[in-house]
Amino acid sequence: MRNLMFRILLLCWFCLSVYSCGYNTMQKNEETVLKAWGNVESNLQRRADLIPNLVEVVKGYAAQEKETLQAVIEARAKATAVNISVSDLSNPEAMQRLRSAQGELSSALSRLMVVVERYPDLKSNQNFLDLQNQLEGTENRINVARQRYNQAVETFNFSIRKFPNSLTNSLLLNLERKEYFKAEEGASGVPQVKFTD
Repeated sequence: MRNLMFRILLLCWFCLSVYSCGYNTMQKNEETVLKAWGNVESNLQRRADLIPNLVEVVKGYAAQEKETLQAVIEARAKATAVNISVSDLSNPEAMQRLRSAQGELSSALSRLMVVVERYPDLKSNQNFLDLQNQLEGTENRINVARQRYNQAVETFNFSIRKFPNSLTNSLLLNLERKEYFKAEEGASGVPQVKFTD
């Protein structure tokens, strides 16, 4: 009888341990991170796809602005050349390369918008306005996707560190903490606006 009672208690303890070990929760949280990262990549690709069309429209109006247009084309090429795999989400150097490339692209696009201000006909061109609206919408989507990714990373990182999940992770899963999508250096600085003739 004692032996049977001991086995029942052992079985109950085992079931409770398995239920509360966090194995499934950590798996679900990692999948959420991967899905959120896919959304970031999708929106970055959307931006990269819009840029050639924007450059072509501006080229027609501002042919003498070749340097700025070339900078946008080169920044887009660099940004699309940086590929982050799922395994790189735990690599701070890889994430920094991505942030740098995307930062250069954002900077080049900002310079392009300054050039646009010099051409009133371009600003009223319907094709340009449509592309500009799509690009602005995409930038907003990228920002939202980055925020959702960071929220998923926060949940995941905490789930692999809290007890008893940390034991389950170290014994069974060996999941690594994921890197946040951080702002590029100097992003907190106030941009300087200069109006020149």
